[in-house]
Order: sequence, then structure tokens, then C-alpha cells
Amino acid sequence: MELDLSGKTAVVTGGSRGIGRAISLGFAAAGADVVPLSRTESDVEAVVEDIESHGVESRVETLDVADSDAVEACFERIDDALGIDVVVNNAGINPDAALGTPESVPDEGFDSVLDVNLGGAFACARAAEPTLRDNGGSLINVASVGGLVGLPRQHPYVASKHGLVGLTKSLALDWAPDVRVNCLAPGYVATDLTDDLQENEDLRRSIERRTPLDRFAEPEEIAGPAVFLASDLASYATGEVFAVDGGWTAR
Repeated sequence: MELDLSGKTAVVTGGSRGIGRAISLGFAAAGADVVPLSRTESDVEAVVEDIESHGVESRVETLDVADSDAVEACFERIDDALGIDVVVNNAGINPDAALGTPESVPDEGFDSVLDVNLGGAFACARAAEPTLRDNGGSLINVASVGGLVGLPRQHPYVASKHGLVGLTKSLALDWAPDVRVNCLAPGYVATDLTDDLQENEDLRRSIERRTPLDRFAEPEEIAGPAVFLASDLASYATGEVFAVDGGWTAR
């Protein structure tokens, strides 16, 4: 067996930037047709062009995963056109309005994070379930080290990612043996979402010192494990959480 996804179609939410873009391109390089989903059409168009340069198929689709009706319609279009064998729930937010002490976070800040990070993942899983089951497919949820440990002043984000870990395990039980469901828990990754952390030298060095590998990950280092989990090499893995965090949670 090898890391060959030829003949499979993967849908990647939040698939046009950062970790999602790297996963989309990693799947394409492994031979899969890939549909990256994002709210911004220009971002989707750019990554679709890069996906198709690998000689595989793609589609331009925009989606707000917090809109469950739109999710159902989008996944139906993709299934009709290409089928669906793999879904990666990568879309996530952690806006400034959701950061701070518990008493300072407004209800709307908390709700917005849960609606996207957890509710959106559930909506996508539910929409894809029939075709994933028919195809013996794979669902991969992208959580975070924040789904395994606490992080100060990030209460909605941490709650959503812990919820995603729990959702992974419960879906794995309900959907076995037809669909494998696993979770990636990345550590700190060098993307535009962590620019503020990387530009603050004291904070960046604090994170690096806390990480045994002493650096942020590159997005491609998260894509590799995602390709593995979608491949036949991971055929006996379900309900698992794979930390890809440079040793952060081992400390």
C-alpha cells in the first residue's frame, strides 16, 4: 500500500488558505480530485488553479459552513459532479471578539466560534454521510492542541476544538464500519492566522520554547498526516486523535 489517493474525491473546508490549502494541494499531489471550500470566491479560484496543475479535477464552490442549508446544497452539487470519498473539516475561526477573560467575551463572540468550528463541522459531516457510507469513505476533523489541553483567554476556541474531538469519537462509533472518522490536532502552524504570534518576538520564542521541536510547523507538515489518514495505509484507524504539534502536548 502507498499514499495514493487516485480515483478519490476530497472536499476540504477552509481549503483555500493556510492548513486547508496545504491539505488541498497535498491531496491533489497524491492523485485525488479536490474541491476546496471557502467563503471567498477569489481565494477558491486561485487554489483550484493550483490543484488542477496536478492533472486532477476540481470545482469552484463557495460556502459558509455555518449555514446548514447551504452546506446541504453544496455537498449535493459536489456529489452529483464528482462523488465524495473524503471530507476534511478544516474551516475554523478565532476572532478577536472571542478572545479574553470569560466575563469579557460576549455571547455573540462565543456563538460565532461554536457555529463555525463545531456546528459547521457537524453540518458538513451530516451532509456527506450518505455518500461517504456508500463509498467507504473517510472524515477528517482538524481540531488543535486546544482540543487536548486548555489555552488561556481562548475559551470559545478551546471549547469548540474539544467538542470536535468528542464529535470525532462519537461519529466514528456511529458510522463504523462504513466510514472512518479521525481527527488531527495541530500545534502552532506558520500561517497568516498566526502572523501576530510570529511577529511578537517574545511570544513567538515562548511558544517555540514550549515546543520540543522548537519551531512553528509549516502547513505542509499538517497536510502529510491528512493524506495518510485518507489513504489505505490508515485503513484500521478510526476514532483517533493524532497530535501533530512538535511535541507540545507531550510536555
